[in-house]
Amino acid sequence: METKNKQYLLYGGSGHAKVIAECIAASQGIVEGIFDDNPDLKSFGDFPFFGCYQKEKHRFPLVVSIGDNLIRKKIVKNVKYLFGTIIHPSACVSPNVEIGEGSVIFHNSILQVDSRIGKHVILNSGASVDHECVLGDFVHISPQATLCGNVVVGEGTHIGANAVVIPYITIGKWATIGAGAVIIHDVPDFAIVVGNPGKLIKFKEPVCNTSCLKSGKKRQ
Repeated sequence: METKNKQYLLYGGSGHAKVIAECIAASQGIVEGIFDDNPDLKSFGDFPFFGCYQKEKHRFPLVVSIGDNLIRKKIVKNVKYLFGTIIHPSACVSPNVEIGEGSVIFHNSILQVDSRIGKHVILNSGASVDHECVLGDFVHISPQATLCGNVVVGEGTHIGANAVVIPYITIGKWATIGAGAVIIHDVPDFAIVVGNPGKLIKFKEPVCNTSCLKSGKKRQ
């Protein structure tokens, strides 16, 4: 989990990338370059800009610097290897946690003992994940959101800013928890839940499998 004196690449030139770049700099790391598939984007600040992903330039650990969970999954499917993990020095991270590759722990966030964080997870600024929580791959915990102890969050789920999840709640895959929601009951896969207390308002279309992600087809 150490980022000091390491070199990284980013995939995605956006505001999210700017924050990750500051996390790397705060840990005395270096951003050696940025990939982005947008043909209209020709540069990104003072960082070396490579345009579309090029495998031959993937010489350092890479972080997908895009906040959208599904897009991160699609990119990871195509890139497949050599990912970095970034932890801002202001974050409070227990030494007894597991953090998967590609994940980023932002400024002033808290990650408590015996929690398990999957791959390519975003723990955003000031978010709090308490003891023994389990976060699946591609989860995004937004700024100031709070997960109390023993919460389970499925793959690809987005927890909105300032949301609160009480202890022992299970939230399914690819769900969306609205900003400021208070979750006091389990949440099923693909659900959208808002309000205090949290209310299920609808279901999203199920996310297609990884082969569909590559081809762009929807699951039938």
